[in-house]
Amino acid sequence: MELIPREQQTCTTPGSCTTSSNTVVLDANWRWTHNVSGFTNCYTGGTLWDSSLCSNDGTCAGTYGITTSGGALILNFNVGSRGYLMDPTDTKYRLFNLKNKEFAFDIDISTLPCSLNGALYFVNVDADGGAARLPTNKAGAEYGTGYYDSQCPQDLKSISGKANSQGWVPSSNNVDTGTGNEHWEANTMAAAYTPHVCTVAQQTAYQGSAQCGNTTGTRATGICDEDGCDFNSFRLGSKSFLGPPLTVGMTRPFTVVTQFMTPDNTANSQLTVIRHIYKQNGIVIQQPSTSMPGMASFSSIMYAFCNAQKTAFGDADSFQQHGGRTICTDTRTGMVLVMSLWDDYAVDMLWLDSTYPPTKATTAPGVARGNCSTSTGSPNAQVIFSNIKFGALNSTY
Repeated sequence: MELIPREQQTCTTPGSCTTSSNTVVLDANWRWTHNVSGFTNCYTGGTLWDSSLCSNDGTCAGTYGITTSGGALILNFNVGSRGYLMDPTDTKYRLFNLKNKEFAFDIDISTLPCSLNGALYFVNVDADGGAARLPTNKAGAEYGTGYYDSQCPQDLKSISGKANSQGWVPSSNNVDTGTGNEHWEANTMAAAYTPHVCTVAQQTAYQGSAQCGNTTGTRATGICDEDGCDFNSFRLGSKSFLGPPLTVGMTRPFTVVTQFMTPDNTANSQLTVIRHIYKQNGIVIQQPSTSMPGMASFSSIMYAFCNAQKTAFGDADSFQQHGGRTICTDTRTGMVLVMSLWDDYAVDMLWLDSTYPPTKATTAPGVARGNCSTSTGSPNAQVIFSNIKFGALNSTY
């Protein structure tokens, strides 16, 4: 078990916050998986799973560049990394009930280049990592198990308490990764925040490519909405807001505040608005409104924005098809905080910071998402998350 100490604050009013000491646990996918009685690696790295140890998926269930400095969590780029905030007992993930609350953090992405992604987001993961629900999962949250997201992450080496060994194919870009069967994203040039919805409410082993949504014609019809409803200021017309040396200069640390708002200002009704506020050098900066032909003006994510954005860009509205009218219903049961740094082998993160799809003209609505060209990540890249705060609306900044 690898637990990294870190601090987080709970706030009631501006300037009135209490600090607690929590830990961050490394995701199981980035751990060394070995046999029970010794230290032989179950995954040979560069070839396949070791069939003498993992003859079938039931026989294998299963510091990666992550350090701390004071209250800061530092993720260095080394293929990728992902960690989760634990609750005070260090046996379960910390659950955040987000409705009618806000979440704030400081971020330093000054060394994070094009094609890499420093991400902080929430997912509806079992608090115990699925240990109680899945009898073959003996590790639980203490070892970083149970992750899933709307992108159908096929590179996970453990799915629903079993090894993802059946049909595993090593990646052509990096021999230590591959695929099997089964609120914030940014670098120095671009940023987006995106809610996604799924028709399942827990980690699920997808059965086949069509259910996963990763074959031609199935992306919008799989279990989850992979595209989501994204608010990327550059893509939505504000090309001088985020990035060097613009309104929010991303070569210097800044604060990101995300507010989760309900119609009656209580936690008992539906989440209908997600809003971002920024703070840098002591100055509070509001999210600029959209400026796109044929689209009304919006400065936050709400159902009307999602619908208008899909129409203006000509994108398939899988967000609505998967039940996104209420933005995100999973916030009622509590969400797990994830912090990660990752590379996109498939399309070099073009969907975040460049032209995507690259086959379309950059002048087409919604295609230009940032000023990056296709490039590769730097091994010296890192993202730093610090000063995490959670509490009442307008209390954390």
